[in-house]
Amino acid sequence: MAISTFTPPAPDHLPAVTRRARPEMSVTAKVIVYVFLSVAAAGALSPLVWTIFNSLKPSIEVYGEPLELLSKNASLANYINALSDPVFLRYTINSIVVAVAQVVGNVVLSAMAGYALAKLEFPGRRIIFGAVLATFMIPGLMLFVPQFVTVASLGMVNTYPGIILPGLVSSFSIFIMRQFMLATPTELMEAARLDGAGEIRIFLTIAFPLATPALATVGIISFMASWNNLLWPLVVAQTQEMFTLPIFLAFQAQAQTVPDYGLMLAGSVVMIAPIVTLFVCFQRFFIAGIATTGIK
Repeated sequence: MAISTFTPPAPDHLPAVTRRARPEMSVTAKVIVYVFLSVAAAGALSPLVWTIFNSLKPSIEVYGEPLELLSKNASLANYINALSDPVFLRYTINSIVVAVAQVVGNVVLSAMAGYALAKLEFPGRRIIFGAVLATFMIPGLMLFVPQFVTVASLGMVNTYPGIILPGLVSSFSIFIMRQFMLATPTELMEAARLDGAGEIRIFLTIAFPLATPALATVGIISFMASWNNLLWPLVVAQTQEMFTLPIFLAFQAQAQTVPDYGLMLAGSVVMIAPIVTLFVCFQRFFIAGIATTGIK
């Protein structure tokens, strides 16, 4: 009895799998898109450019006639006056202390919470995560009174812990870390458990290093929120020694009959510089963290 053999068809007879190519944009469409994006970018950057150039002018020329983008008397006098002002330096130090503490707290605590909610099995895990998501619907201003009562009952009014505590961790940071941890290969952690590693070691040596993009995202967002925060430090701080940099700029706009606009603009540039520097340095990790956590 002859055994029949099956001979596969030659590649030329196989059906071709084709992918529909995206239609290329015409030259006119590309020009329109680039012009629109350029105008949008110029509009977004124009306040920053105006602030930088006017911070180099004497205060009397900021709203002088005629309006000029760059003055002939441009100098760094406003920056020198701001950085040599002990009050300005004190407020800047306060802002740095609060921002660094809140960034470290958000990075560490949200990473721990995200790892537990994504990789550990325990009763009530979904309920806890649902409660974290539910806090997104609570306006921040509604929490001012209970937060202040809590801080006051702990004796933390007009102290660094009182300013830092409410921003030490946020539900948004936990959400980002949890979403990123879900995408982390569980097989790596199972292999570590088989080798006898505990959960703390797995978190510190595997989960935490792999979460660098999400950690950068959380760090940048929490730094921006802390560095620009005005209301909470204004409520908790009772003396000028505990005021932060946004409070200094707000007082400069109201404390004098004729505000020193040059000093205010120089202080604004000093406030903007750390945020821009941080984003430029960690831009690659920030974009990767946003893309890999499903927030698009």
